[in-house]
Amino acid sequence: MTEPLPSTTVAVTIHRPADAVYAYACEPSSFAEWASGLGSELVPNGDHWLAQGPDGPIEVRFSPPNPYGVLDHWVKLASGDEFYIPLRVIARGDDAEVMLTLLREPDTSDERHEADAAWVARDLWTLKTLLEG
Repeated sequence: MTEPLPSTTVAVTIHRPADAVYAYACEPSSFAEWASGLGSELVPNGDHWLAQGPDGPIEVRFSPPNPYGVLDHWVKLASGDEFYIPLRVIARGDDAEVMLTLLREPDTSDERHEADAAWVARDLWTLKTLLEG
């Protein structure tokens, strides 16, 4: 069995209550405002959402609303490749910590993984800016 490659977790503290951050971020329609990696506005289509991503059409499935701050989602590219993206909102005193874990795929170079992590950091910073006003 091959060992998984190391993952990278990118986090940002948002100076808002965790439940308020989760309430905003759990709405798939809000992703277009801060998650540039998903491309265009998400359009509902049955149990998933459709968008035009940076590299073509994508399909996104989200974890159901829950009291645990879990915002996991699965992104399926036009190629059929599907990626699991763990995303969490946790309480940190009166603030929220938002963490996205970037699971490294076997064919991802160091440079690409670092660029993807930087992209995630920009998106989380955008979320922070939106919610802190």
